[in-house]
Amino acid sequence: MRGPYDLVRARPEPGFEISVDGVGVPVIPGQTIGAAMHGAGIRSWRTTRFGGRPRGLFCGIGVCFDCLVTVNGVPSLRACLTEARPEDRVTTGAAGDTGDTGDTGDSGDTAEIGDPGDLGDDGGSDGGGAVSGP
Repeated sequence: MRGPYDLVRARPEPGFEISVDGVGVPVIPGQTIGAAMHGAGIRSWRTTRFGGRPRGLFCGIGVCFDCLVTVNGVPSLRACLTEARPEDRVTTGAAGDTGDTGDTGDSGDTAEIGDPGDLGDDGGSDGGGAVSGP
């Protein structure tokens, strides 16, 4: 069977592996860490602080901060924007950690009033996070 590279007569450089939580993940040169993880079947690797909802790739363009990982000891990198390099060591929040990096810009899990990921699961409020005026 012909692969996608054969169809366009592309000759990419040889693939390599990165380590994600100690497990080898194959990478095609030019892929982001998020794309490589998604291609390997890894769909979520963090959870929200409030509610424990799974998080992984969401927007895919670096806006939402849901895909934060630690790469070679550097925390809070967005997997969707970070190009994978040979021998990268990626750690995630999937091993019982909440993945909370303390980054106050993390729109995925720092909501004070209603977490969009927890709609309808807040014990009776309207779930919309709306604040009514006086």
